[in-house]
Parts: sequence; structure tokens; C-alpha cells
Amino acid sequence: MSQQVSDARFQTADRRQSKLAFEIGLLMALALIWGSSFTLIKLALEAIPPLTITAVRVTIAALLLIAITKFNGFSLPRERSTWGAFLVQGLLQSALPFTLINWGERHITSGLAGVLNATPPIFVLLIAAATSHGRQRITLQKALGAVIGLAGVLVTIGFHSLGDVRMAAPLAQIAVLGASLCYALAPIWGQRFSSLPPIVTAAGAMSAAAALMLPAALIVERPNASALTLNAILAVIVLAVLCTAVAMTIYFRLVHTLGPLGTTSGSYLRAGFAVSLGILFLGEAFNWSTIAGMALIIVGVIAVTVPLQWIRRER
Repeated sequence: MSQQVSDARFQTADRRQSKLAFEIGLLMALALIWGSSFTLIKLALEAIPPLTITAVRVTIAALLLIAITKFNGFSLPRERSTWGAFLVQGLLQSALPFTLINWGERHITSGLAGVLNATPPIFVLLIAAATSHGRQRITLQKALGAVIGLAGVLVTIGFHSLGDVRMAAPLAQIAVLGASLCYALAPIWGQRFSSLPPIVTAAGAMSAAAALMLPAALIVERPNASALTLNAILAVIVLAVLCTAVAMTIYFRLVHTLGPLGTTSGSYLRAGFAVSLGILFLGEAFNWSTIAGMALIIVGVIAVTVPLQWIRRER
């Protein structure tokens, strides 16, 4: 009897490990998708102003997500309180950070932007330490993992990027850090949608973001269609479909399964993928610090997402 109980426990633990491995795989996929967005934003900025990029990006994503929601037999909530929460989520997760990053990348180097935009896990730790929200789930292992991951980002991108701080526009630095703070707050706020399917939450949040950004872009920037280029159009379409619609569906699932800190730890991987893609497709310089930095990033993400007892068991 005791042997059967022991076997059942091991089978349950194996299922949990398999599920966690799948979620970490999704986290890596999300990091790869969002890591490519920096290059796409650069291409789009050549012909499209920042607010318009965000408006078009979230509007296309919202329409696509609503269609997928209907196709899967779901319907969007009708309660005003839920849509009020969607409005906050859309602002924190998309409308505000997308615009801040778009504007910031016009004034600072991509390396510095990558370092600054890899800080959401640190903000999550600080928020948890300063409030009662999630404080009990912030262990020493997770705190060390967040610090190790940030160190990996700095090593991967290069400490020389920090030398741009004095020369770069201070407001642009603050803007990108502001986007990171939004990314830290978004999964914390997003936990309130745990009863909704991830696709419904994504559709609602993107719809709210589109309602915010379309009027802002039309009033402030008055975009001129004649100035568009093919590269800019394609970049915005990929940003909308892959980096927003698909990515947000994965994101809201991970908020439920990995929690705010685990989900934001993907920002470390995102920075690493951004550098790796630059090496593979843009001919950027390769050095051993890239491998060392990626190793630190992987260790940091494992520390944040994998329970210590499971690591010990594997040994």
C-alpha cells in the first residue's frame, strides 16, 4: 500500500514537472517573440511616429484576438467593472509601455534600452517587498535569481552600454524604465482575470488599449499615409500579429501559471535573444561574454521559476 502511495506521489510530481517544463518553454517562446520586437520597432520608426505605431499595433491585435475569441466559442464580458479592469490592463501592458519604448528608442542606443527594459523582475521584487502583495512568495532563491538574471543581461549586452547613460537623453532613459515599471505592474494586476480564458483577457485588454491609443494618435500625430514605406508597414503588421496578438495570449496564460515574477523573468531572456538575433541576422560582433551572459540568464530564470526541491530531486 505504501509503495502504491509513493508511486502515485512520484507520478504526480512528474506531471507537475512536465507541466512546468512546458510553461518554461512558452516563456522562452514569448521572450524570443518580444526579443525580436526591438528590431521591428526600429524599422517602423523610420516612417511611422511612436503613438501611431502603438495605435496600429494594438488595434490590429485587438481585431485578431476578438475574432479568435469568437471562433473558439467565447464571448467578451459585459460588466463595466471588468472593462474598467481591462482598461487598466491595456494601459499597463500595452498602450503606455509600447509608446514609451517607441519614443525612447529614438533617443538612446538599443544596448542601453535593452539593459533598462530588462528590469521588470527587479521592480516586481521591490513592489512585493514594499507591499503585502506576493511578499510571502518572494524567497531568497527567487531574489538571487532575479539579481543573477540582471547580471547576465549586463554581461550579454556589454557593460560598455552603461557608458551611454551620461550621453543619452535622460528623459528617454526614464521613459524606458517607466515601461519596465508598467511591465512589472501589469502581471500583478492581471492576476484578477484568472477566471477568464487567456484569449478573452488578451482580447479585452487589447480592445481597451486600442480605444485609448487610436484617438491619441489621430489627435497628437495626425499620421500621414503618404510617408509610409513597405518595410515600416510589414514591421508594424508583424508587431501586431506576432509580437502582440500571439504574445499576449501566451503572456496571460503565464501570468496564471508562473505568476508575476516568473513571467517577468522572461525579460532577461528577451534581452539575450535580442542580442543573439543581432549576431545571427545583423552581423553584430560575437564574443565570449555573450555565452557567459546567456548562461547567467538561464541560471537566473531557473532560480526564479523552478522550485528548489525539484532541483534537489533531479540530483
